[in-house]
Amino acid sequence: MPATDLPQQDLSILLQPLQLRHMTLRNRVVFGAHTANMSIDGLPGDRHLGYYRERAIGGAAMIVVEPIPVHPTAVLTRGNFRADDDSVVPHFRRITEAVHAEGAVILQQLYHVGAHGDWDNSYRASWSPSGLASMHDSDGSHAMTESEIEEIIASFARCAKRAKDAGFDGSELMAAYNALIEQFWSPYSNRRDDKYGGSFENRMRFSAELLTAMRKACGEDFIIGMAISIDPTRPDVASSDDQMKAILWHDQRALFDYVTVGSGSYFDFTTIIPPFLYGENLTEPLTAEIKRNVKHIRVQSESHIRTPENAAALLKAGHADTVSIVRGQIADPHWVSKVQDRAPERIRRCISCNQMCWGRRHRDYWISCLVNPSAGREFQWGGDRFAKAADRKHVLVVGGGPAGLEAARASAERGHQVTLMEASDKLGGQFRLAGMQPRRAQILDLLDWYESELCRLGVDLQFNTIADVESIGAVGADRVLLATGSRPVETPQQRYWPKPASETGLGGPRVWPVEAIMSREVNPGSRVIMLDEGGSWRGCGTAWQLAEKGHQVTLVTPDALVGRDLVRTAADGALRARLKKLGVIFHVESAIARWANGRARIRSLLDDSETEIEADDLVLALTNQPNNELADALNAAGIGFAAIGDCVSARQAPAAIYEGRQAAFAL
Repeated sequence: MPATDLPQQDLSILLQPLQLRHMTLRNRVVFGAHTANMSIDGLPGDRHLGYYRERAIGGAAMIVVEPIPVHPTAVLTRGNFRADDDSVVPHFRRITEAVHAEGAVILQQLYHVGAHGDWDNSYRASWSPSGLASMHDSDGSHAMTESEIEEIIASFARCAKRAKDAGFDGSELMAAYNALIEQFWSPYSNRRDDKYGGSFENRMRFSAELLTAMRKACGEDFIIGMAISIDPTRPDVASSDDQMKAILWHDQRALFDYVTVGSGSYFDFTTIIPPFLYGENLTEPLTAEIKRNVKHIRVQSESHIRTPENAAALLKAGHADTVSIVRGQIADPHWVSKVQDRAPERIRRCISCNQMCWGRRHRDYWISCLVNPSAGREFQWGGDRFAKAADRKHVLVVGGGPAGLEAARASAERGHQVTLMEASDKLGGQFRLAGMQPRRAQILDLLDWYESELCRLGVDLQFNTIADVESIGAVGADRVLLATGSRPVETPQQRYWPKPASETGLGGPRVWPVEAIMSREVNPGSRVIMLDEGGSWRGCGTAWQLAEKGHQVTLVTPDALVGRDLVRTAADGALRARLKKLGVIFHVESAIARWANGRARIRSLLDDSETEIEADDLVLALTNQPNNELADALNAAGIGFAAIGDCVSARQAPAAIYEGRQAAFAL
């Protein structure tokens, strides 16, 4: 079981240095490898440079730059760096020199994903031990000949030497997620009958030979790490015992210097980047077991280690030597510095939403962060730090939702005098309602962080204050930022069934927006229909909440699957499983043709067939409309302002927080 949280004073274990081969890590916190997808024409540029440098400034002991494919058959993503190409060296040297100047060690991950490559990117068949099918699509792979195995081993060695020439202190090999190295280790994917298959020793031969070739190419002053992962859903592919046995075999021969243990695989993608549905410190049990048994290597634990307290507890228990904090340091690149400053409460913590990290990567964009819009923009915004404004102004922010909170915070960080008017007695707006859904309390923690930061920065918080033309004019602010949010539409209409509310009955009795349910304004009956047009947590999370409270929920969506918008966060499958377990009935590719007298006609969008069901209430998760009445009134009164967030256009929280930060920069 994960170790229990430690008191704050015990966080000092995170700051202890550690010897790793020829290098000394300044503390125990690593910014582990992940695909930032920021390359341009296969080369790292200013966006990469700013991104990694900021985490070095923030105190990370070691940075592992995202994987580079070692061979043309290894390409997986559009944003991959050029495979096996010397032209990357000077571009990476800019990054390694910048990171070294800030005191951090820097490595580069090398990978070949074997059968799971992407033909559409590589235009090459994927090479694998035994020619099994890809987990990404229906393509098969090419079973390597012995000469092709030798070619791949040589390419790993060349890439490691290229990394050294670029100034990297070492290389990390990705065996994780059933990549090529694990494919050789596992009898499931390695069905060869030559010297690289069959017996356990033979299945270890590929990694042993490539590690030996890398050491020969790079010398003794070069760190070599190995990344593995555990996927309890597929013990037939590689169980924890299998992984343990492979690591101990390599440890006995001192073939690499550290192992980092993640979770998930290409078979169960969700836990590679675990959303909030999962617990924390997911790989601690295995890292603890490895740590107890290895003689040579250092052990690193990763996967959903969110807080300094959890990280310190894990290290204090002796369950690892280092921790990899990736999303945590995307959310706050100064995570380590705030621990060093004895102010861990000031860390802006990841909320495990995956919306802008994996969510943007899934859409083939460069990654960013919901809570930290500076991620990926460091080279444009001067990092995740604030230069004081030359001209100090009095700024009035109207609305305490995500846009208003970030605008107020960032403005105050820049030295402006800030007043925030909020109509209710709490901060957060509709974002607070999201935090009241099952397992989403990390949002409430974020709102508490905002309130604490605003108080620290001296922001004048005015709760229960209805802003109008007169009250805004009375403040006498130099700048007004309007963040009044959005509200449910008054005459609901479905996008996929665009009939008027008078015809569908969506404007009739016992029809409620999700906000009325989550705010506890309405207590619906035992049978509820949820019409979800967004495919996001707004509707799905409310359905979960209702089902968990014992309501019989029927979820109707025009999409082909429940949680369509959550596919990009890798949370949709786990969500559907939970809803099904709670008895929620799904009607996909469907609309509400008519609601009246406690009966709904659900129409299939595929063949126009209809199903009639009884229910006590109909709940709507439709697109909201902006609250722009105050904007209209201010325009009529000739009072200048800048509108941000949902009062411009109803969207999700990342847009609001981004616009709040941008508005502060524009002052």
